[in-house]
Amino acid sequence: MVRAVPCKQGLMPKAVRASRTHLRAVRLWLFTAAAMIFLTLVVGGATRLTESGLSIVEWKPVTGVLPPFSESEWQAEFTKYQAIPQYRELNRGMGLDAFKVTYWWEWSHRLLARLTGAVFLLPFLYFLWRGAIPQRLRGRLWAIFFAGGALGAVGWWMVSSGLSQGVSVSQYRLAFHLTLASAIYAAILWTAQQLVEQVPKEVPPSLRVGAVAIAVLLLLQIYLGALVAGLDAGLAFNTWPLIDGSLVPAAERLWFIAPAWRNLFENALTVQFDHRMVAYAVWLLAILHACDAFRGRRHVRGAVILAGAVTLQAGLGVVTLLHQAPIPLALAHQMLAIVVFSIAVIHTEQLSHRMIVYAPQTTAPEQNA
Repeated sequence: MVRAVPCKQGLMPKAVRASRTHLRAVRLWLFTAAAMIFLTLVVGGATRLTESGLSIVEWKPVTGVLPPFSESEWQAEFTKYQAIPQYRELNRGMGLDAFKVTYWWEWSHRLLARLTGAVFLLPFLYFLWRGAIPQRLRGRLWAIFFAGGALGAVGWWMVSSGLSQGVSVSQYRLAFHLTLASAIYAAILWTAQQLVEQVPKEVPPSLRVGAVAIAVLLLLQIYLGALVAGLDAGLAFNTWPLIDGSLVPAAERLWFIAPAWRNLFENALTVQFDHRMVAYAVWLLAILHACDAFRGRRHVRGAVILAGAVTLQAGLGVVTLLHQAPIPLALAHQMLAIVVFSIAVIHTEQLSHRMIVYAPQTTAPEQNA
């Protein structure tokens, strides 16, 4: 949390001007890293929807950057894929050209993840060397970096779950992978937003609590959406507002797996029902939050934009469900989910904004000068 002390540009000491320049550069870097994660999430969603995630059956963090070039290399990758259950049970008879399409989706997703790591780490090390990052942010940014590294390992852990049994990855691991990526994205976006100079305003506690609740519920909704995707639950129960013939399905249909807690993760009806209920809760809370902002005349614009985005996302979700989740609609629904989450994170940070003095640091080159 950083504040540059207000001062006319021409009267600023050189060190303060340099610090404000550093602040803007760090903020731009963080927003760029967040944009890279957003793109990676979108491509990851397309990879999942096209059933392409298991087309690369090995994890090669370094050499895997290069795709196959010759026909013999392509054939070798295809042969490896033919050995896993997904090919034998789902894609038997697939030709090499069709395999290449699925391979490029997964390869692009992995490449974007690697590039995102580089976009985060290299400028981070440079800014540390220049003394451009406040001491209070360094620990947080290192934690974000190591979380990103763990995300790569979680991604392979997810993929490995579909290589030996079944025709897709574990929905447990898929949901954890997506939720961790979204949490990292939110942490970067929040930190970047904290570096935006903002005049502090008195905010009613109810408004702040409402914004936090919406952001948390949206993260939960992303987790539930991943479970829906992992179970292909969007291909079933394609009616609305009724689900399985009623507003609330019969208990014996919702809780038939033993032990009962497994229904929350493995029962397609229960998972989709939970996804719907949380969507209703988020929409209602967003509307009430906008009304609260109107009454208090604080951050009305952000609250209204958030409520509008949640409403649009809910409508798109219904349309996607009724059409049995075709890839274009399903991908748009996933992409808009990240957009809505982004709006919620930024809005919540604005309501919680705390500014401290940005302590100028003399860089190593300046000390030597």
